[in-house]
Amino acid sequence: MSDSRILMGVVGRPHGVRGLVHVTSYTEDPAALAHYFPLFDEQGRKWRLAWRAEVQQNAGVAELIDAGGARVADRSQAEKLTNLRLYVARDALPEPEDDEFYLADLVGLGVRLADGAMLGKVLQVHDYGAGASLEIGGVDGGSRLVPFTRAAVPVIDMAARIIEIVPPEELVADRDGEEAP
Repeated sequence: MSDSRILMGVVGRPHGVRGLVHVTSYTEDPAALAHYFPLFDEQGRKWRLAWRAEVQQNAGVAELIDAGGARVADRSQAEKLTNLRLYVARDALPEPEDDEFYLADLVGLGVRLADGAMLGKVLQVHDYGAGASLEIGGVDGGSRLVPFTRAAVPVIDMAARIIEIVPPEELVADRDGEEAP
């Protein structure tokens, strides 16, 4: 699977006995996830998703094999898909507006402090539901997490491929070699 992919959703626990699964969608409109075709997993397998009309969180899934699809038809098959990450190719998505970006576009950007000191680069964007955070790989080889909020990340310059952060005090103390509280 290429690095030019965007995580669109994650398959959760099974729902019922007929192969349905709970799916967490990361699209702006959760129902739109089913419109992306094909979805890929981390092994490069192709998937199709169809929401159940009555509940937009429950879906049927099918792995696309050759010209046809192998629908997940029972609970034991569905259980094997728990935590399956579903991606779409980056070029299948519309280009963001000038003042917008996909979170995945932040990976690899340089990170500096307001005084211009380089801190490192964005290694990964984490989002577990309570708000995104940026994992920053430091020039010292370590990594730190910074909340992805306007207060902590006031400047994002996609053209220059750099973000400016105002880190929490603990991060600054750690950078200066002091003991963090």
